[in-house]
Amino acid sequence: MTEPDLARKDSPAKTRRGLRLLVSLLDPRAWLHLAKLVNFYNYNHVTPLRQVTFAGERNVSPDAIFQNPERIFIGHRARIGSRCHLWGGPRDGDIRIGDDVLFGPDVLITAASYRYDLGHPVTDQPMGEADISIGNDVWFATRAIVLPGTSIGDGCIVAAGAVVRGDFPPMSIIAGSPAKVVSTREIVPPETGAG
Repeated sequence: MTEPDLARKDSPAKTRRGLRLLVSLLDPRAWLHLAKLVNFYNYNHVTPLRQVTFAGERNVSPDAIFQNPERIFIGHRARIGSRCHLWGGPRDGDIRIGDDVLFGPDVLITAASYRYDLGHPVTDQPMGEADISIGNDVWFATRAIVLPGTSIGDGCIVAAGAVVRGDFPPMSIIAGSPAKVVSTREIVPPETGAG
């Protein structure tokens, strides 16, 4: 039995690749797109980062996004991961983050959400806002979502993909959609050597 003739990806010659590079460098659409990217980065990261209140040193990924930064307060040694979105409410929804909080990639914390029960379209509805409080030593795994009005106690762990709303006691391990306490965190003291 013979092997069927498989398709292969064409690899352009060096001359063709060089010509393609030259054409793309001369294309004004590429430069306009670059200007859009710089503008987006400036109004979603650079400028808002100056308005976020930090208690200590900043440790923020260069692609984190902030909205309404004047209502975001971040404690000491917090680490904001790649592509995280922290959205304070447009009027009065604060986000308060404690010390030593770790954000994995793609975490969303929002203190506002559109109402959906007052008519349509949804985007024309007022936003419901509520403060978010995050204790010390909390870890948010990849793609966790925290909704308005949430309070997370010290030492909690929020699992990947959890959709969190409500009050959670200290040392909770939170998972699911909607999120619930699935376990508790216990810290084992380090062993001391016999002396």
